[in-house]
Amino acid sequence: MAFARTSHRLFLTVFIAALGLAFYSWAKGHPQDLPWTPLSLGEQAGRFTNFKIAGLHGDFRSCRRLLDDGAEAYAVLPPARAEGGACGYDDGVRLESSPGFGYAPRAEVSCPVAIGLFLWERQVVQPAALRHFGRPVTRVDSFGSYACRPIRGGREGRWSEHARANAIDIAGFRLSGGRRISVAGDWRRDGAEAAFLREVRNGACRMFATVLSPDYNAAHRDHLHLDQAARGGWSYCR
Repeated sequence: MAFARTSHRLFLTVFIAALGLAFYSWAKGHPQDLPWTPLSLGEQAGRFTNFKIAGLHGDFRSCRRLLDDGAEAYAVLPPARAEGGACGYDDGVRLESSPGFGYAPRAEVSCPVAIGLFLWERQVVQPAALRHFGRPVTRVDSFGSYACRPIRGGREGRWSEHARANAIDIAGFRLSGGRRISVAGDWRRDGAEAAFLREVRNGACRMFATVLSPDYNAAHRDHLHLDQAARGGWSYCR
């Protein structure tokens, strides 16, 4: 009996040690999937990327440092306040156009939204464009970001994430060579355009707290709404 108990304990010890070693090896290669590792724009988005981006709210310095580390060209916007403080921001940045890529109009968004856009462009939008069309996106067309207004059709007094520059509405994409893909014109069609739009919508769910598309309601029939609402690291995607 004593020998059996000793053998059982030895087996459990070896088994637990093997599990620990396997987890260590996996974790070393997947830091983006661990909640306690810092966010890095050089790594693929993982299970806790949204959680880490959510932690940037209120920490403008750390958020800007990430943009600097990613060599993102941006300018800090002066703080804005409106409607007695219900609207406005103090962590706004304007993304500057880089050679071969830009936003029209230029994206002026909260810093956490800028982080999401950085990851989305590089890890989702450009790979999807190359896969479906064999050429990159050179411009993202938007309906803008900051707008001091409540949620359309929402409860009275509930302000939109746009009221804090914490959202951006994407209307379409311009490919190298001039071809344009629009949410309004291509979402309901068959073919590469619709497949591309759904792929970039689905991929955005790893970088944004809220992603709303024409599949959500008629109000979003012509754009993708991307925001970094406070959801504790969870994502709502439709």
